[in-house]
Amino acid sequence: MFVGHATAAFAVAAVAASMAGYSRERALAVALLAGVFAAIPDVDMSYALVGVAGTGLQPGDAGTMALARSFWQSGNVVHRAVTHSLVVAPVVALAAGAWVRGRNVDARRFRGTAWALLVGLVATAGFVSGPLGAAVMGLFGLAALGASEAAVHLTDFRPREVFAAALFGLVSHPFGDLFTGEPPAILYPLDVALVAERVALSADPTLHLLTAFGIELATLWAALFAYLALRGRRPRRVLEPRAALGVGYAVSVLLIPAPTLDLSYPFVFSVLAVGLVGAVPRVRRLGERLSVERPGAATAVVTGLAAVTVAWLAYAVAYLLA
Repeated sequence: MFVGHATAAFAVAAVAASMAGYSRERALAVALLAGVFAAIPDVDMSYALVGVAGTGLQPGDAGTMALARSFWQSGNVVHRAVTHSLVVAPVVALAAGAWVRGRNVDARRFRGTAWALLVGLVATAGFVSGPLGAAVMGLFGLAALGASEAAVHLTDFRPREVFAAALFGLVSHPFGDLFTGEPPAILYPLDVALVAERVALSADPTLHLLTAFGIELATLWAALFAYLALRGRRPRRVLEPRAALGVGYAVSVLLIPAPTLDLSYPFVFSVLAVGLVGAVPRVRRLGERLSVERPGAATAVVTGLAAVTVAWLAYAVAYLLA
């Protein structure tokens, strides 16, 4: 997943908060915080920038693909390990809650507790995975504290709300990675492989990639529906017919290599580009002059996502028929 971790957590947290009796504004804030925490485990990919910097490659016809390979090869050295653990997640969530608690009462004691928890995790990661593991764990912890600090600056989150949002976001993240790449180390630092191989959605590598992409689209739609519901709006009212233009993407089955997990960039970037149709201004004739109307944010997002969804379906059908 790319943004699916955050959008899935956002959607589920929004529904849960609404069912718990939260106001629409409060439910939206809690859902947003859960989404932020669900994205934080991928901070371990920051190490990929070290690998890219060391290649000395420049973007170009061959350089772009080489940079992409270097990015993933370097990132995978530590990716889905120390930050993707169901054992580590509750400790980080406790640290986040303690950090927020320390803003209001006995700051020294609660903030000290938060630091102690994170230092313990860094020391454990250093013992198990060496200096690189410790560095990534430290960055993970700092990102969590940063998210907590930013959250309470934006609204009056209570410590238990931050803890719950952090716990759900962090715990939900690894499960979204079961369909692509190597399975995460869900029980790190324990040397136990809870899931040894990724979940195969199809024996055909292209259909596997297309299905995984479809799952991510589903999380985006779920988050969008949840957001619009909390804002009192209906997707149908901001969806424009031009989303159907995405069907033309089917022709790309003849133009780009069949996408797989090892070669997904041409498909992913090009199909996402179809979403720009949602942001194209409308031109209307008013008497003797032309009027240019820019679509609102909701219209652009809903129409763009619908266009990408139509393009994905069109490509999948074309691939099956080709």
